[in-house]
Amino acid sequence: MSGEIGQFALIALAAFAAGAMNSLAGGGTFFSFPALLAAGLPPVVANASNAVALWPASLSSAYAFRRELGRFAHSLPAMSLIALVGGAAGGLLLLAISNQAFSRLIPWLLLIATLSFAAAGRLSALLSRRSPQGRGDRRKIGAGGLAFQLVVSIYGGFFGAGMGILMLAALAIQGYEDILEISALKNFLSAIIYSVAVVTFVSAGAVSWPHTLTMLVTASLGGYFGARLARKIPSAALRRFIVTVGLLLTFYYFVQTY
Repeated sequence: MSGEIGQFALIALAAFAAGAMNSLAGGGTFFSFPALLAAGLPPVVANASNAVALWPASLSSAYAFRRELGRFAHSLPAMSLIALVGGAAGGLLLLAISNQAFSRLIPWLLLIATLSFAAAGRLSALLSRRSPQGRGDRRKIGAGGLAFQLVVSIYGGFFGAGMGILMLAALAIQGYEDILEISALKNFLSAIIYSVAVVTFVSAGAVSWPHTLTMLVTASLGGYFGARLARKIPSAALRRFIVTVGLLLTFYYFVQTY
């Protein structure tokens, strides 16, 4: 009995940390997914349960950033549709194939995303000098951003670890300078991806409800707490934090995979 209580306490704490991390920078799965594995859940069930548990946290984070999200009115419909389609495709992919083959790619994807975000400022400046419209509307997502979002949405529906960092990297490279704005868009699109993945996983009966329900409340609290905290952290410090999260995720999954 005491062992089960300890497991559920660990899961609840990990879910709070995951909700806060996803709100700030992404990478919350770094806490919640290993906690579910430690509780003895099979990888696919742990992954599906993790997605369902973090879904309300993504909604609360998106709500907390609603002021900044309104600045993307022109691009939001297209981005939302892509997130919906990609999230559904990724969820179905998880149910169709094993985690093992795709898990070997995760460390490399995280490494590319982290390095891209770290170099985003210089890349953005270079693209602005090369493009005659480099000073245009920086809140209008281009074709490249939409294509990358489709890939990230499929990835997020399938596994989700590092999905937020991949989104942040893509938006930063396109020239978005306000970290709160791109965090708002990232949280909103993540909420859509999680929503459609949740429907897929619940319909397939791939969720462990005792563990999931334990995580739901604390993950939501963590998501809202993280979003409120983000406004009090200087932009430069938050960027360094995001890079640190990415490096930790990369190291962890390299060790686990290879």
